[in-house]
Amino acid sequence: MKRIATFLLIIAAVFSVVTGCSSKTDTGKDKEIVIGIDDKFAPMGFRDKDNKLVGFDIDYAKAAAKEMGTKVKFQPIDWSTKESELSSGRIDLIWNGYTITDERKKKVLFTKPYLKNAQVVVTLADSKIAKLNNLAGKNVGIQSMSSAADALDANPIKSKIKNVTEYKDNVTALSDLKSGRLDAVVIDEVVIKYYMSQEKDNYKLLNESLAPEEYGVGVKKGNEELLNKLQKALDKMNKNGTAAKISTKWFGENKVLK
Repeated sequence: MKRIATFLLIIAAVFSVVTGCSSKTDTGKDKEIVIGIDDKFAPMGFRDKDNKLVGFDIDYAKAAAKEMGTKVKFQPIDWSTKESELSSGRIDLIWNGYTITDERKKKVLFTKPYLKNAQVVVTLADSKIAKLNNLAGKNVGIQSMSSAADALDANPIKSKIKNVTEYKDNVTALSDLKSGRLDAVVIDEVVIKYYMSQEKDNYKLLNESLAPEEYGVGVKKGNEELLNKLQKALDKMNKNGTAAKISTKWFGENKVLK
């Protein structure tokens, strides 16, 4: 009799645990989306003077998570391994000035484009470099495994450049530009325009851009459920003015694509 009673108690305890877990999942409590970012990618996602994560994409992602009824965690990653981080499940989204390309579409799912961008060439303000052809015989820097690298590879000037150095982030590349170790840097227009607004006398942009592009959010292949929920939230933010408010805060105008 004691054995039967003990067995029933065990069954009841297990049922209670399972029910509790099911309830937590059904109500959506404690859910969390992990977002992979490059935390040196101003103004999309970077650290301020107090080491706090800020930026357009940070605010944009927080607002989307709120619409989805979930928590959000930002995980700084090595940008050159972003797709591996996503496919392994260590992050749920790539969201930090992530350019949509045909090659990346083979590896990840993308939301609709939300921001236009271009790859441009920046030099020091007093540089004699005035056009792309002037990069022949020069030292050029790019962020490793970025769309800047893709844009440069696709341009005939690449074969004439003396040396192309890859960097973990744009901050380091710009530092080497200022120190004279580089003659130019290929970089996102959104990013360099932010730095030029902070250090307006340091840099000069070439009039010729390498490639127009668009930013999107990367989702793991096979996770259409998350992609659809996220896109629904982004669409709602476009309609209710949330996206425009965030864009105006960071860019002075509404640049978000509809």
